[in-house]
Amino acid sequence: MANISRKAWDKYIEVLRRLNDAAADQFKEYLRTHDIETRLQRDAAIEYAYALATKYGEASAEFAAQMYESVARASDVAIEAAVPAETATYGEVAKTINGVLKQSTNIELISGAVGRLVKQSGVDTVCKNALRDGAEWAWIPSGDTCAFCITLASRGWQRASKNALKNGHAEHIHANCDCTYAIRFNDDTDVEGYNPEEYREMYYGAEGNTPQERINSMRREHYTEHREQILEQQREAVEPQNQINKDL
Repeated sequence: MANISRKAWDKYIEVLRRLNDAAADQFKEYLRTHDIETRLQRDAAIEYAYALATKYGEASAEFAAQMYESVARASDVAIEAAVPAETATYGEVAKTINGVLKQSTNIELISGAVGRLVKQSGVDTVCKNALRDGAEWAWIPSGDTCAFCITLASRGWQRASKNALKNGHAEHIHANCDCTYAIRFNDDTDVEGYNPEEYREMYYGAEGNTPQERINSMRREHYTEHREQILEQQREAVEPQNQINKDL
């Protein structure tokens, strides 16, 4: 047996979260003290975002590789050393930042995108090594799980497949989310507390006949239950941007 205890899994998630948050917070501070109105200013911001995504992405990938190898050892499975995934390229960082700016100038959203790029490096590491070794993976919810992550978690353990990758990267990665892939090398391994049946009941119990209809139904239910908390988070996200606008 090589069960992953909840304590060990939460520690793993916490370390990854700190890396994501560190990159996001540093870029947020940069945006608070630097204009990004001109092309040169925006290019400078992208350069800084790239440096953060590289620095913290490397740490995220290395830590994920260590976790991967730990599960293999506990499972008495001999594998080659896990290979940390490459961090986001400059072009990927630029595309991400410019993409967010087309939708919003909110610094919480922009900085969150940098944190997402860091998380991507860790998740890519797990996915690519699992593909190499023929391992299984499962999407493990953590914290206030969104409807889409619940849907992914409902699928249970599955053989690693390239279908979960898009343009060489793991899909399903979004900001402000601690959910991620766990891996296993045999049926005896599980993550303590992970119950895909529970998530399947939530998914198939939601209103709608199509996957998108069920996901939208769960999103509406989640919003209704957490409306005040969500509104407060939105107010906190807008406040820094409003202060910047006053200072201009």
